[in-house]
Amino acid sequence: MSGDTTTQRTATDVLAEFDLHSAPGHLLRRCQQLAVDLYTMEVGADGLTPRQFALLLAIHQRAGISQVDLVRETGIDRSTVAEMVARLIKRGLLVRQRTEADRRTNALALTPEGERQLLAAVPGVMRAQDRIMQPIPPAKRAEFIALLQQIIEALEPRQQA
Repeated sequence: MSGDTTTQRTATDVLAEFDLHSAPGHLLRRCQQLAVDLYTMEVGADGLTPRQFALLLAIHQRAGISQVDLVRETGIDRSTVAEMVARLIKRGLLVRQRTEADRRTNALALTPEGERQLLAAVPGVMRAQDRIMQPIPPAKRAEFIALLQQIIEALEPRQQA
């Protein structure tokens, strides 16, 4: 233990000075809450949730994607993806089939109803995205997105293939 206690900050000192309103983690969480609120306002409470939209979009863009690849593509954890896929299949929005190449792997595809609901959500999703970005000056929007991507790339655990 250091003999100079005047330079050591205690947890109590940190708490006395901690500014929650400039803490990156707190700000990101608040932004996420607001983004979900805007999404729900624009898409509707009865529409797809943000995570459902992300899953259906990824499957639409990569028909036949596996659940493992869906986890990588969306950043949603494996157990949550498995639960969501099961519920979306039950609701008739997805179908799952074993692949020819690897009988242990399931390939996912949208049903016509899944495609319909995904398409129906798009106008609201785009309005929500526009509302999220509205406070940021247009000249800074690309940089803002790049910085968010940089945080994700730096902090996201690398998944083993």
